[in-house]
Amino acid sequence: MKKIIHQKSFKEASLKTILCWLILLSAFFTASATAADEVIGYVKTIKGNALIVRENKVMTAHINSSILRNDILKTGANSSLGISLKDDTLIALGSNTELVVSKFNFSPAEGKLAIFLKMLRGSVVYLSGIISKLSPETSRFSTPVGDICLRGTHFAVRVEGG
Repeated sequence: MKKIIHQKSFKEASLKTILCWLILLSAFFTASATAADEVIGYVKTIKGNALIVRENKVMTAHINSSILRNDILKTGANSSLGISLKDDTLIALGSNTELVVSKFNFSPAEGKLAIFLKMLRGSVVYLSGIISKLSPETSRFSTPVGDICLRGTHFAVRVEGG
């Protein structure tokens, strides 16, 4: 009789352990997916043709379209796009521009601040927001010819070709 109770307890413990692991894994993957899907900004202005490429899906940009981490923003000929990020960073893309929002963490209460933008071609006017002012060492703007460290500033950059 004792042996059966022991086996039952072992089975219950195993099921509880498996269930706990499943719950933890589910929470982890949900948190990871939520972080990747977190809206970090919005399209504020648009002229002509502009696209948002998200996970290999191409979408036409519209006023108030959401911007997520890892989005690729593209403008066509005679087009422009203006976006505002959650930390009050303002970015204007000129014609034939391609910009990747590689990294964006804005959780000041948790001390998580970082921004990394990668410009592949075109022209951009940039006005830094809170992240670059509070944590300039975690702020970067990359171009094919070099990086710009952001220290609470504004600039315009143009990359020919590409």
